[in-house]
Amino acid sequence: MKHHFLVAACQAVLCGVLCMIPIAQIFAQVNQSSNDLVFRQDSSSHGSSANGVSNGPLTLDEVVVTARVQQTTTNHETLSKSELNDANTGQNLPYLLSQTPALQVTSDDGLGIGYTYFRIRGTDQARINMTINDVPLNDQESQTVFWVNMTDMASSMSSIDVQRGVGTSTNGSASFGASINMHTLDKDTVSHFLISFNGGMYNTFREMAQAHIVMPNNRWQINARFSKVNSDGFLYRTSSDLYSYHGDIGYYGTRTRVVATVFGGSEHTGMGWNGVSYDVAYGIGGADRRYNPAGEYIDRNGNICYYDKQKDHYAQQHAQLNINHRFSSQWSLDATLHYTHGAGYYDQMGYKNASKFGLNTTFNLPDGKANTVYKQYLDNHFGGIVASAKYVSEALDVQFGGAANYYFGKHYGQIAYREDSVYSAVLPVDYEYYRSEGRKADANVYAKVNWRIIHRAQEKLSLYADMQYRFVRYTMDGINNEDMKYLYLRNDYHFFNPKAGLTYQNHGHTLYASFAIANREPSRANFKENVMYDPTTGTYSGTMPQSERLYDYELGYTYSHHIFTVGANIYFMDYDNQLVLTGDYNDVGAMRTQNVKNSYRVGAEITAGVQCLPWLRIDANCVVSRNKIVNYDQYIDIYDENYKWADYETLHFNEATIAFSPTVTAMGLITFDVAGFTGTWQTNVTSKQYLDNTMNESASLKAFTVTNVHLQYELPLQKWVNKNTAYVPHIRLLCQINNLFNAKYASNGGADASYIKHTDGSYTHPWPWYYAQAGINVHAGFVVQW
Repeated sequence: MKHHFLVAACQAVLCGVLCMIPIAQIFAQVNQSSNDLVFRQDSSSHGSSANGVSNGPLTLDEVVVTARVQQTTTNHETLSKSELNDANTGQNLPYLLSQTPALQVTSDDGLGIGYTYFRIRGTDQARINMTINDVPLNDQESQTVFWVNMTDMASSMSSIDVQRGVGTSTNGSASFGASINMHTLDKDTVSHFLISFNGGMYNTFREMAQAHIVMPNNRWQINARFSKVNSDGFLYRTSSDLYSYHGDIGYYGTRTRVVATVFGGSEHTGMGWNGVSYDVAYGIGGADRRYNPAGEYIDRNGNICYYDKQKDHYAQQHAQLNINHRFSSQWSLDATLHYTHGAGYYDQMGYKNASKFGLNTTFNLPDGKANTVYKQYLDNHFGGIVASAKYVSEALDVQFGGAANYYFGKHYGQIAYREDSVYSAVLPVDYEYYRSEGRKADANVYAKVNWRIIHRAQEKLSLYADMQYRFVRYTMDGINNEDMKYLYLRNDYHFFNPKAGLTYQNHGHTLYASFAIANREPSRANFKENVMYDPTTGTYSGTMPQSERLYDYELGYTYSHHIFTVGANIYFMDYDNQLVLTGDYNDVGAMRTQNVKNSYRVGAEITAGVQCLPWLRIDANCVVSRNKIVNYDQYIDIYDENYKWADYETLHFNEATIAFSPTVTAMGLITFDVAGFTGTWQTNVTSKQYLDNTMNESASLKAFTVTNVHLQYELPLQKWVNKNTAYVPHIRLLCQINNLFNAKYASNGGADASYIKHTDGSYTHPWPWYYAQAGINVHAGFVVQW
């Protein structure tokens, strides 16, 4: 009840803004300086004054609305194509976003080539809304993005917008930590081509070829890219064999743009998500930090062996058809049809009980453990349409639209081999031990308005409001691979997500305040790991996961000078039923979450930058936060000091620090550009994090500092040859040094709800696990562009 008045107030503000729109503004002339329009025009067709206001008639060769209605905020960054790719040597996209405040990145293989994850403000990427060309990218069941399926996608990005906090209404599930909106359309009016190669330590290689072709009449454009990335990985047997592609063909008319896009990739990745002990992760006592226990087993002769096929295999294809039409200088319509298909399987060996696969019940044989090779298959289909209409004028921007999407996924498992005489004699070849299906219908409608109340030369005051209704229907039917029991589920969700903000700008000063509400449904794993269904009575047992709600308050300030910029953003994120990470993982490396009734995140994000010299710039950011669960109970298993189970207990905390939420993150960046040499020196600092929600020092990640250096040199071919520079390629030599000071650190880990209770009454985790990251590693290569 405590927040209901805020919902009502937000609705009232939005209704008031919409009612105050004068009819005359609907016919107002478009503001030529609006940054929400992309103009492709002949400069000779009109005159302009010194302040950029047209002195004559404006002839529009093409106007395509490409940006959402979005108010400028201090917690929003846009990364350009060059910013993303200058230091791109094949690591997955989250590593290229590492300058973002409050962002943490980690990888299973220790290099960032294989499975890669990130968190913003302590929120894991499964609750960060990601779109590509306004189409949802998050997997509809796990709600995360598997970057390994689309290696080197940054090479096809024209820009990426990162909005911390709730952000504006987008397609897909709500953003609880941030929203990341990616765009692939290259609008360059000149054809260009590029090839790139780099290689480095741990047999890491990346090859990429790219072409952007503009037809003679400038109406048709074609983009094509293919990337191949291979690596052994820092950890043993975490090799990656990856490729990705992107292609589009577009017609760019005077009023209409039509673009057909396909992209996707394939991956064969060694598993590295089992984690290692503290001593191994940090190299204590000379321990081999590259050790990987995944696929480890003991054969019949007592020898330690490794299953060499312990890998994930997956391929994914995306197709999009986008149509954008400008009816007038104010009105435009944008619509996209999309379809995604993905299929693959996990190939694993483990020393498992027969009951893990339901064999003892099916074949009426005794339970028992044995080395078992089993495969878990996925086959997913996702498609739909997203559409929006936009009105832009000098004083007012309005956008309204919606989306309708449908997902269908099949899950099934097979046993390829079991090393015991009891079951191997009766198991059919590739015995299928479970099968289930999931279906998800997702639809939303929204309206946004940005009203420039004051719009003078230096002084601006604007009011932003946003309202979204979202409907989700999720069904699940089949055998639950968690407990081998039948699970049926059908849940409907109705979410109302309002947002409002106010921005004041004057002579380089920007002051911003906003309030937003976001709601999000649980993931498939939340249901199948916590709920049991009895088909005879039609009843459920266990803990039914609840949808989570966030009330996000943001207050920010920036000052921009031609030499320096400074900024600060204060946020308070108040949650109801937040799904927090528990520290535990399932057997395919996904982190488990649980609802907690009351929790919050509060923090301050400070940013600064200064152009010291024409060739030297320094940037930095620092985030200090407090992340707490209020009145938290953790149910635990108690073991004695001989590691024998003893009892159950409940630990109570008035306030518990949320797992994987560091108090401090900071980044410093030095950039130079002189005489053809460019480079960056980037240092990221992350404070201590707990691996679960009990704040026990025996299960925590040590604070760590990582420094990366990137160097480039462009050969002065234009000076060396006496000919038209249009025919001379640009060749850049590059070198990337990651973890320059060879820090021995772990960026991720886990801990289940198990404790040793000592005679003095203290508790320690008996077996927390950690994910070691690579020490210093060097990569070098070249880029040729013409």
